[in-house]
Amino acid sequence: MIKKIKSSILSSIKNKRINVFLLFFLFAFIILIFTKLSKEYTKTLALDIEKVNVPQEYIILNDSSKINITLKTHGFRWLKYAVARPKIQIDFSQDVYKKGAIFEWSKSKAFLNNTQFDKQVELLSMSPDTLRFRYGVNLIKKVPVKINSDLTYSLGYDISGKIKAEPDSVTVVGPNVLVSKIEFLETEKLSLTDVRSDLNKKIKLKLPDNQGDLQFSKKEVILKAQVEKFTEGTLKVPVTVVNVPAGVVLKYFPKTVSVSYYVSLGNFTSVTEKDFKVVCDYAKTSENQSFLIPELTAWPKTVKSAKVNQQHVEFIIIK
Repeated sequence: MIKKIKSSILSSIKNKRINVFLLFFLFAFIILIFTKLSKEYTKTLALDIEKVNVPQEYIILNDSSKINITLKTHGFRWLKYAVARPKIQIDFSQDVYKKGAIFEWSKSKAFLNNTQFDKQVELLSMSPDTLRFRYGVNLIKKVPVKINSDLTYSLGYDISGKIKAEPDSVTVVGPNVLVSKIEFLETEKLSLTDVRSDLNKKIKLKLPDNQGDLQFSKKEVILKAQVEKFTEGTLKVPVTVVNVPAGVVLKYFPKTVSVSYYVSLGNFTSVTEKDFKVVCDYAKTSENQSFLIPELTAWPKTVKSAKVNQQHVEFIIIK
C-alpha cells in the first residue's frame, strides 16, 4: 500500500515537471516567432493590376499585366501578404493617359509608396515603371427585358393588366461584335401555381455564354403584377350597322345583343353598356346572305376580356 502511494506521488511530480517544461517550451517558441516576424525582410513580388474607372466606351484588351515590386517591411506584413497578396490599383480617370491606340500609365515608386502602401512598407524598386494598355471600342446598347412566366391563378383570381419587369430594359456594354447580336434579355422562367396575391418576385436574367466580355447594368429584375378577384358580367349593348349603301334601308333584329365580360371586382360597378360598341358591317355580307355578324370593336381598358354572345343579327332590305 505504501509503495503504491509513493509511486503515485513520484508520478505526479514527474507529470508536473513535464507540464512546466511544455509550457516554457511553448512560451519560448512564441517569443521566437514574434522576434522573427518583427524583423524587416526584403522580397520581390509580382503583383496583379486592378483597373478602376475605365471609361465605359472602351474595353482593355491586355488583362495580364503585372508589376514586379521589391518591398521592405516587417514579417507581420509579409505574413499578411502571404494570405492576401495586394494589387496595384490603376485609376484610368486620373493616372492614365490616352496616346493614339493605347492607354499609358507611368508612375514613380515614390508615387506608389504614397498612395498604394502604408508607412510600414518601403518600396525599393519596381519594373516596369510604364504600362501600356491596348483598347477596343465598346458598344453601349439598351435592350428590353423579355418576361418568361408560367402562372396559374386560384379560382376567381386573375392578373390585372400585365406582368411588368423593373427595370424593363438593361444596358449592355461590350465589344461591338458581341453586343450587336443581343436584341433582348430573357428572364429565367417564373413558374407559380394557385396565385391569389400581388406578384413581387426578384428573378435573374439569362445572360449570354460569353458574359465575361460584357457588362450589364442589371443581372436580375423584379417582376411585378397586380392580382385581384375577378367576376363575369353581362350587359345588353346596342347594335350599330355600318357601310350600308346609299338608298338601301335595312331592318335588323335584335337591336341589342348580350355582351359578356371579365373584370375585377373593384372595377365591376364602373362598367356600363356605353363602354362597349358592337358593329355589324354590311360590306362584309355576301349575295343572298340574310344576316349580319356582330363584332365587338370597343370595350373599357379595365375589362380583361369580352365577347358577343349573339352570333347573327337578322336583316331584311325594305327599300
